[in-house]
Amino acid sequence: MKITVVGTGYVGLVTGTCFAETGNDVTCVDIDANKVNKLSKGQITIYEPGLEKLFERNLKEERLFFTTSLEEGIKDAEVIFLALPTPPGADGSADLSFVLNVATHLGKIMTDYKVIVDKSTVPVGTAEKVIAAISQNCKVPFDVVSNPEFLREGVAVDDFMKPDRVVIGTTSERARKVMGELYAPFVRQGNPILFMDEKSAELTKYAANSFLATKISFMNEIAVLCEKLGADVDMVRRGIGSDDRIGKRFLFPGIGYGGSCFPKDVQALVKSSEDAQYEFKILNAVMDVNEKQKLFLLPKISAFFNNDLKGKHFALWGLAFKPNTDDIREAPSLYMIDALLAAGATVSVFDPEAMSNVKQVVGDKVTYADHQYTCLENADALIIATEWSVFRTPDFNKISASLKNKAIFDGRNLFEVTRMKELGYHYESVGRTPATI
Repeated sequence: MKITVVGTGYVGLVTGTCFAETGNDVTCVDIDANKVNKLSKGQITIYEPGLEKLFERNLKEERLFFTTSLEEGIKDAEVIFLALPTPPGADGSADLSFVLNVATHLGKIMTDYKVIVDKSTVPVGTAEKVIAAISQNCKVPFDVVSNPEFLREGVAVDDFMKPDRVVIGTTSERARKVMGELYAPFVRQGNPILFMDEKSAELTKYAANSFLATKISFMNEIAVLCEKLGADVDMVRRGIGSDDRIGKRFLFPGIGYGGSCFPKDVQALVKSSEDAQYEFKILNAVMDVNEKQKLFLLPKISAFFNNDLKGKHFALWGLAFKPNTDDIREAPSLYMIDALLAAGATVSVFDPEAMSNVKQVVGDKVTYADHQYTCLENADALIIATEWSVFRTPDFNKISASLKNKAIFDGRNLFEVTRMKELGYHYESVGRTPATI
């Protein structure tokens, strides 16, 4: 099948590459000529484990192409995926300008039937707006489908190639047949393709991410309560996670969620609720809890240094919002950096993949280390903001030899409290009794 993917960001590039991997001819379109030039030459523009190998193979096999021309990109295409940004506006609503501008352009240049697929995360009613935008100038039949993505950064290739479900919103039998054929190779193990109306599909994505964000924030509140009551959040997590009705995933406490999906999707669902004259009280609380959680460690750090951080120097491990990605959007680390700098401290940072992205945002306000251990030099304490695997079993002798104080403030609960106490560290984490020296 001939497919076009408009947008070569995280979702677009994964989508295009994975469809090419199953034998489709895929053309990816982007207005950024520099990015298109890099991709055409085999230079992948995002970090995602497992993607580069597929990208290189399909480029070599001439199943994957890149262009800046929408006219060229949609020529002979049967399906056009819109994988465009929908950033939050000042009021939390999703900005649909990129999606609708492309839709308007498509209406002017389509010459035969095509299925246009909203792959971007969009609010309920977007399919109708896309139909209206295309219809202004279009003289051929078409269908608009909602097909939300459920890709987790760090394991996106597996999520796409082996989805636990595919959600397709359409009321057109013709579009349903096309989409069913397209996704058939991905669900051979029996996982379902869930067909539904467009509005239900649009809401499904927001509901899923908002529910997961709620689980995270709930556990972060439980963690706060554990510290006040002397309980251990890890024990509580295991206790409730073994209940099949609750499940084990998304119950790990920490310093808040970030990334490109959870923050903006929760905001957008709250805004959609407000537009429908409904107050979504739970999600308002989720957003409030998450904002506070990003600086959860700061009072602990401040108390250790007698409420005076001026002139102190900190090592910060982890900048990405989660491991196995270079995505720093809404990353708790950035909030921590801002707070430490505002308190008069200095910061050295290390992350296996995200430092170049942080440089574009933070600039020279912090020092960028070339290794996790050189990051520690002359630091008064270590702060951990992302649970990269490389941080899980560090050389504690090297850590203690570099730090001025044997103090670690762990926002991801990487280490056992009892062991840290045995090693003589002042160790504070989230929802557990601190190890103090």
